[in-house]
Amino acid sequence: MSHELISLAVLAIVFLVATVRGVNMGALALVAAFIVGVTVFALDADGVLTGFPANLFVILVGVTYLFALAKNNGTVDWLVHGAVRAVGGRVALVPWAMFLVCALVTAIGAVSPAAVAIVAPIAMGFAARYRIHPLMMGMMVVQGATAGSFSPIGIFGSITNGVVEQNDLPGSPAFLFGATFLAATAIAVITYVVFGGRELMTRGREDAQVAALATEAEKLSYAATRTTTGGTPHSAVEVTRTAGSGGDADDAHRLNPERIVTLLGLVALIVGALGFDLDVGFTALTIAVALTLAFPKAAKGAVEKISWGTVLLIGGIVTYVNLLQAQGVVDWLGERVAEVGAPLVAALLICLIGAVVSAFASTTGIIGALIPLAVPFLLTDQVSAIALIAALGISSSVVDCSPFSTNGALVVANADPNDRDMVFKRLMQWGMSIVVVAPIVVWAVLVLPTA
Repeated sequence: MSHELISLAVLAIVFLVATVRGVNMGALALVAAFIVGVTVFALDADGVLTGFPANLFVILVGVTYLFALAKNNGTVDWLVHGAVRAVGGRVALVPWAMFLVCALVTAIGAVSPAAVAIVAPIAMGFAARYRIHPLMMGMMVVQGATAGSFSPIGIFGSITNGVVEQNDLPGSPAFLFGATFLAATAIAVITYVVFGGRELMTRGREDAQVAALATEAEKLSYAATRTTTGGTPHSAVEVTRTAGSGGDADDAHRLNPERIVTLLGLVALIVGALGFDLDVGFTALTIAVALTLAFPKAAKGAVEKISWGTVLLIGGIVTYVNLLQAQGVVDWLGERVAEVGAPLVAALLICLIGAVVSAFASTTGIIGALIPLAVPFLLTDQVSAIALIAALGISSSVVDCSPFSTNGALVVANADPNDRDMVFKRLMQWGMSIVVVAPIVVWAVLVLPTA
């Protein structure tokens, strides 16, 4: 077997083992990079580590550090509370409030499963209490998390834009964000209509019930996002006692100086990244450090909340893929793809691979791996790189509603026990359908017209 096939087979094994055994894919990839680099390509450890993505490391640390501060100082609480209050007693709008909360939370730097973990208990509990179809509510939460993830400071957006820049590909962060947001919104609209949205719109205003939801959302988001002075989460007892006594949890709807400055910092990051082409990682890190210096009490425990697991995952995967690039494996693969003779077919296959693997494995990992592997093909200008990257991002992320993914599993876990089996089966049906349909649709809409 050739060196190229061996190294690609090892990458496939890394995805398989990480999915089946629950080991961090990045840790496996780093070990694989060392073993393959030494035994197959005769490199030393320094040679292997030259592929470590320092720029992506700074982006992930900076963005998730900034989001951790936003959680600590209550900015996330304020967003949750504000979104729920904004529906004004209209139960039909509550699923969309959950969608927007998730989108906002991931757009400012939360890892997608973290946003779903915060919002799903609120959303699924309200669905059970007020006769909203649990599948509709779960899909709204998951697609909302996906919709925001590709913002220029979102995790998926940061990774994708970083990989694009690192490989000297043409990119458009605004187009990527807009396309993925619209795709996730379209799936949410379809789900809303199919699973009872029209019936919800016939209901009148239920101000008392929605007010109760806002209070519950406030308490739950406070428990999920705030920490004690020692950096550990508040317990449910502490939250209930604090909220009941008019303490900090009752202040979730108020904008205090920390939250105002945090929101200004997030706006500055977006404007800097899109309008002035500032480096997202260092800009986010600068804002986070400034917030820490200005408000040290609220920053306690924030460093521990950086998504180190995601940093390890993407660092390991990209290190391995960079090893393949340096040793000519990616060029070899690109030549094989070019031999297909039909660039549009190859583009569709790439999107389908992203959707299938992501439905069962890590979306972050597949985004970090497939784009570099497709670089030689993308550089041929046979199809638009910007369009195909957006199509690949959509194909790999909207399938996170699968119950075999972390987001889908969180929805199932937070469903009413009586509905859990039904939610699992329906999510599996919808997830597997999206695996097939989404790549074909986005290929037809985004890639085909640019060929």
